[in-house]
Amino acid sequence: MATLFDEIREIGVKQALIAKADDVVERMTAGMNINDIRGMLRGDEPRRPNPRLRPHADSFWLHIRPSFYHAEVTHIYPTFRLGWLSTFMFIWETITGIFLMIFYTPSPDIAFENMWEIMSNVPLGQLMRDMHRFGAEVMVLAVALHMLRTYITGSYKKPRQFTWLTGMLLLVFTLVLSFSGYLLPWDQLAYWAVTVAVSAAESHPGPAFIGKNVNLLLRGAPVIGAGGLLRFYLLHVLLLPLLTGIFIFVHYYKVVIHGHSLPPGREAIGEDTAKRVPKDERVYFLPDIMTSEMMWTALTTLFLVGGSVFFYHAVIESHADSLVTPLHVVAPWYLSWSQGWLKWIFPNPFSAFFGPLEFDSKKVVAFGIIPVLAVAFFVMPYVEVARSRRYADRRWGLSVGMAFITFMLMSNWMGSPEFLVQATSELEVSQRLMPQEGHSILLEVPYDEWEVGTYIADEATINAMVAQGNYHIAEALETYVKALEDWSCTKTGHHGMADCIEITTDVGLRYSNGVKDEVLVDPYAAIVIKEDQKNVRTITIDIRVEDENDPRDFQYTRYRHEEAAYEIY
Repeated sequence: MATLFDEIREIGVKQALIAKADDVVERMTAGMNINDIRGMLRGDEPRRPNPRLRPHADSFWLHIRPSFYHAEVTHIYPTFRLGWLSTFMFIWETITGIFLMIFYTPSPDIAFENMWEIMSNVPLGQLMRDMHRFGAEVMVLAVALHMLRTYITGSYKKPRQFTWLTGMLLLVFTLVLSFSGYLLPWDQLAYWAVTVAVSAAESHPGPAFIGKNVNLLLRGAPVIGAGGLLRFYLLHVLLLPLLTGIFIFVHYYKVVIHGHSLPPGREAIGEDTAKRVPKDERVYFLPDIMTSEMMWTALTTLFLVGGSVFFYHAVIESHADSLVTPLHVVAPWYLSWSQGWLKWIFPNPFSAFFGPLEFDSKKVVAFGIIPVLAVAFFVMPYVEVARSRRYADRRWGLSVGMAFITFMLMSNWMGSPEFLVQATSELEVSQRLMPQEGHSILLEVPYDEWEVGTYIADEATINAMVAQGNYHIAEALETYVKALEDWSCTKTGHHGMADCIEITTDVGLRYSNGVKDEVLVDPYAAIVIKEDQKNVRTITIDIRVEDENDPRDFQYTRYRHEEAAYEIY
């Protein structure tokens, strides 16, 4: 303070305050004063020595960014800005996640209620949750595409092997980060998806006690409860973000050391000239790259907010229930390939050639295929030592890469419920109309509209309900008919249903549990309403097939009380 007062006496208040502010700014930016910043934003040439280079050597944040770039790597190709986008999405997830943490408690007793509180009563809570969930999926996609770009351009080759390795670790952290947050809403989909995933530990090929104890450690109890939820919460908000942040810094630092790899055609075979950038091809981080990234930040933010407002909404299912298993336990799209492998391996895909083989599909996938692939990806830069990065010299490697991408896309499709469906056709139809929990188009029909009797699922009954003004029943019957179209066929090829596949038994087929499972052929389908007791009616889905080759008799019943608050109309 004494120095400031001395300066005020010597040069006046205004000049002393300007000088002090200039000194503070220069300390904060590690070398740039106010005039330097103004000149940079105006596009002026820097003074000599260039103060815009000092922050990269002395500041905490900018030392992990190169002071200048080659002009070739500042375009959309070959970096695609995917490395920056991956980092931005991590920051985005941290900010939106902190907001959600304020209103969330990792306890099975109140976690589900907290989610509804966030979505209904917290200002902008629904939007913040949508942006967090949407951002997680964008982050997974950005990191995966960034690694794919690195592979295609051969940027993993010497001297960037360790940079690739840290990138692979970041990809794993990203996947586990997203999946660990899957359990936190404490709804049915999250609960059972995580339950199925962690149960893979029990298939450990070693002594049985190892798998059981690892499973117990992950779950915190024989079944996932308070201990398991707390473990996943701490993993999601503490351990994994910390590790991810550390390795982001390491990854960026290695990029500074070796430079951004140039397009394969710009370098001679076996040479790496990324660090030797001619002055006439340099693009300095300050101000060009920084302002460019500010623009991309604004555009990405607009995309994430607009997408969350108009297109993407994070749904929540019924409260987690360890006693009720949903019909289809679906993994997140970025992990559904593992579900596809389980379906393909069990039953044995080679049984037609070698007969049925007895093995544990979880053991093969969790402790065979996945570890082998992971090790292969991590050590690949150290094993694949060809010097050339040019596309024409890497036909074999690029072909393998494209084949792997095709295989993963097919595996993701195999992980969807449409592939190797495990439920019977009758159950699929009934669960579309009146599932065990959640939205039910039959139960939500107003009690007064139902009359005791039988409602045949056909166009005539639908038209009759419309004529009587029973539009809710008509809508339910239309859904019934559409479900039958997906899960049945007719021998005569009636309009609205698929013809049966021509085989020896003249019966349509659908793959289920890896074997040919007969679908409904010419089914009789109806909804039966009965008076069970005063103010209570039973709603029964009745599906029958009288075909001599494939007889079916299926009834599924739920109760509807007059005062039950099912209606959403």
